[in-house]
Amino acid sequence: MSALESIKKDLQKLSIKSKAEFFPNFFKIGKGQYGEGGVFIGVTVPNQRIVAKKYYQQVSLEQIKILLDSEIHEHRLTSLLILDLQYHAAAKVKDEKLISTIVDFYLSNTSRVNSWDLVDSSAHKVLGRYLLDKDRALLYKLAKSKNLWEQRISIIATWYFIQNGDIKETFKISELLLNHKHDLIHKAVGWMLREAGKKDEKSLREFLDKHHKVMPRTMLRYSIEKFDEKTRKKYMNRN
Repeated sequence: MSALESIKKDLQKLSIKSKAEFFPNFFKIGKGQYGEGGVFIGVTVPNQRIVAKKYYQQVSLEQIKILLDSEIHEHRLTSLLILDLQYHAAAKVKDEKLISTIVDFYLSNTSRVNSWDLVDSSAHKVLGRYLLDKDRALLYKLAKSKNLWEQRISIIATWYFIQNGDIKETFKISELLLNHKHDLIHKAVGWMLREAGKKDEKSLREFLDKHHKVMPRTMLRYSIEKFDEKTRKKYMNRN
């Protein structure tokens, strides 16, 4: 049995009926919803991580592509968890050629990274990590894309920068996405602003003082979660 077949078999064994029934509503797979057409077998993320760790050294990018192209959501998330592990292993031995190949693969397949959990499990760990010490023009290109998921990738990728003490890109890309219509972008931007604020509260307050009156309420609410109640009320009341 190939590693690819073993991954699918192991995931199927770990499926939980109640989760398979719950996930479709949680990920909004109904007609016209952002996750339309998704298929779930009911495997939790911790269990997917176990499977990814078990097999990541045994699968090629071609096999990862097969998983990523699967209609089954858990196959796709597991493929991205494997990609992250392969990137980490390549970085550990400073295999720049393999790292570039992994990043190119990721960027060539953003059409399959089309759910918030797929983005949030991969954008910062693959693309953000890669761009930490490189030109970041690509993120602005993604932010200006007409694709919702590429836009979310652009802001979530900055999480890796934040974790390394670099917050400037988060604020710049947040400005580009400030007037976005979709709540999945509002939540992502607000979340990253909040994370940036943990590193530099003064910069977050300056951003909010400039933009809070026009920010979508969800974005604003997420960004101020760590503030005291009085400050939260001030911003939410648009004062």
